[in-house]
Formats: sequence, structure tokens, C-alpha cells
Amino acid sequence: MLHQIKTTDDGSHTLFVPELNEHYHSVNGAIQESHHIFINAGLEYYLNNSYKNNLQPVQTINILEIGFGTGLNALLTLIESEMRSINVFYNSLELYPVTIENAKQLNYPTLLSKNHLQQKENITDLFLRLHNSEWEKHIDITPKFTLLKQQIDFSNPVQFNSSKLFNIVYFDAFAPEKQPEMWTIDVFNKIFSLCDTGAVFTTYCAKGVVRRILQNEGFRMERLPGPPGKREILRGLKCQ
Repeated sequence: MLHQIKTTDDGSHTLFVPELNEHYHSVNGAIQESHHIFINAGLEYYLNNSYKNNLQPVQTINILEIGFGTGLNALLTLIESEMRSINVFYNSLELYPVTIENAKQLNYPTLLSKNHLQQKENITDLFLRLHNSEWEKHIDITPKFTLLKQQIDFSNPVQFNSSKLFNIVYFDAFAPEKQPEMWTIDVFNKIFSLCDTGAVFTTYCAKGVVRRILQNEGFRMERLPGPPGKREILRGLKCQ
């Protein structure tokens, strides 16, 4: 797929796919969207919820991401794992990987180095390691962050199996109007089966049909306020 780099309203880049007429992130702000949906509503919620229930901090988290895309969600999660001293196993699925040439042009390291007071060179190195890491292999990006990227068509979910149960799912496929095959009962049934008890599912899509499918699969669903430009997002919890 051909990708064009666009600047969103918070100054961060996204990629635009002309053949789908679709952006990888919200044009209202790529970084703030990813942080709001996947870090705040996903990772931070899971950590806080687990601590509240277990009265002890979480040491290791298994995360499944549907749609590696630009690698922004992975980079934000990696930064959080370093700041919080949490071990993360990050399994990301992507059928159409972004080229390393495109990844090198994205400005996330520059912007995030200002927010997290880390050297730009360090975050740039980590970001490029995420993209350069070999597919289908467990790669230690840092001592606390292990990445497994797999080039899999998850619209046929029988292609994917894991020996691990996941604590958090970032569902970041293209919109149902663009990729309806990714928003089916079979896909969400597979995801539910891969989740551990207490797992958190987050996605930017708040469509009623999506919420009902996830609810029917067994997730306890809730609508949450969305990031700028989006009224609502969805979060699900696997209670048992």
C-alpha cells in the first residue's frame, strides 16, 4: 500500500492510504489519540484495576495488538514500561507492514523526547528497533520489553495461536467501513479466547454493532469519552 505522511492537529504525523482514503490515526492528533485510547484507557486502567484488586503492583503484562501500523502504540507502551519498571511481552499483528523508510520520517521520537525528558536519539533508536526487528521472532527491544511481530491476516483468526493469555488488547484495525472483515464475530470470539481473566480490550470504534458483538462474546463493555474529535471509544473487561 502507498503511504503519504500527514501532520495532525497535535503536530504528530500519521500515514494516509489513498487507495482506502483512510488515515492510520486521527487527524485531530495521532499521539494524543493513541495515548488516550490505548495507554490511558488500556494500560493505565489495567495497572490501576489490577493493583486495586490484588493490592500489589503488576510485574509482567502480555499485550496483544491488532494492527502494528506506524508502531506508535508500541513506542508509547515501551516508554511506559521503562518509566514504570514493568516487564511487557508485546505481540503485534500486521498484514501490511510500514516500510522502514516511512518509519524514519515519522516525528514521534522528536515530540516524545520533549514530553518524557529522554534524549531524542534514545527514543529514535528504540522506535527504529521496533520497526527493524525481525518478524516472527521474540526480540528484546529493552531488558523490559519483548516484541513479537507477526505478519498474519487476522481476519482469518485460525491463523493465529498463542501459548500466552493476554492481559490487554489494543484493537487498532482500520475502520469497519474500510476493513469490515476485521470486525466480525469470528475475530472477536478469537480475541476473547486469547484473553486472561481481568483482561482489558480497547478500541477507538464505538459503533453499536461492534459493542454488541463484543458484549455477546463475554466482555463487559463500556463507552468512554473519546480524544479530541471523537465523542466516544469502547473498553471491554473480561470478568471470567
